[in-house]
Amino acid sequence: MKHIAIVLAAGRGKRMNSAVAKQYLLLQDKPILYYALKQFEDSFIDDIILVTGADDITFCKEEIVEKYGLSKVRQVVAGGKERYHSVYQGLVAADASEEDCIYIHDGARPFISEEILIRAGKSVLQYGSGVVGMPVKDTIKIVDEQGFAVNTPKRSLVWQVQTPQCFLYSVIMPAYNKLILEEENLLAKGVAITDDAMVVELLTGSRVKLVEGSYENIKITTPEDLTVAESFMKNFNC
Repeated sequence: MKHIAIVLAAGRGKRMNSAVAKQYLLLQDKPILYYALKQFEDSFIDDIILVTGADDITFCKEEIVEKYGLSKVRQVVAGGKERYHSVYQGLVAADASEEDCIYIHDGARPFISEEILIRAGKSVLQYGSGVVGMPVKDTIKIVDEQGFAVNTPKRSLVWQVQTPQCFLYSVIMPAYNKLILEEENLLAKGVAITDDAMVVELLTGSRVKLVEGSYENIKITTPEDLTVAESFMKNFNC
């Protein structure tokens, strides 16, 4: 059994209002993407597949992978139009065995830890999945199309989902193969694929197990997130 990380860095991050893609913005003089890769590099993970934009492959190889000696990055491959296209390209490049464990992670989440990876990996061994998240702190309202509240779910049962989202290859690869085959029909029905857990739930009917991540495991999406990340760096050893 191998543990393989697929790190996604193909997005452009429009909400950051920056000419530089969010994953390449500097956090204490290093690209945000570096920290995510470094955490996998220093963990029990065997291989890393980095998925980035086609125009960024050379930059990632030379200015991140080679510059910082990230030897576990086995391939840097081009992603696709949507996040799920990039995940699919990463899964294909992984060339994994059915019993291998796949960790799909957003490159704009720098504050993962080995403790999180261990919890997710143990869950995969037991349940076939281990999706990282945390219980929400605020009350959540479900609204209608006019913005009126129609339901208030029990807060203790509502989680905010993070990454990595982890699965046995035998679970995640068939789900993505089916997604690619049925993509046009799903889009025609207005189905929006937002994460890997949804792919497994929707296309295989399998239950997905959530495991505790960290409230610091934020995705840097806006300028405000970058400010928060700077404060988290005080307690982050990388």
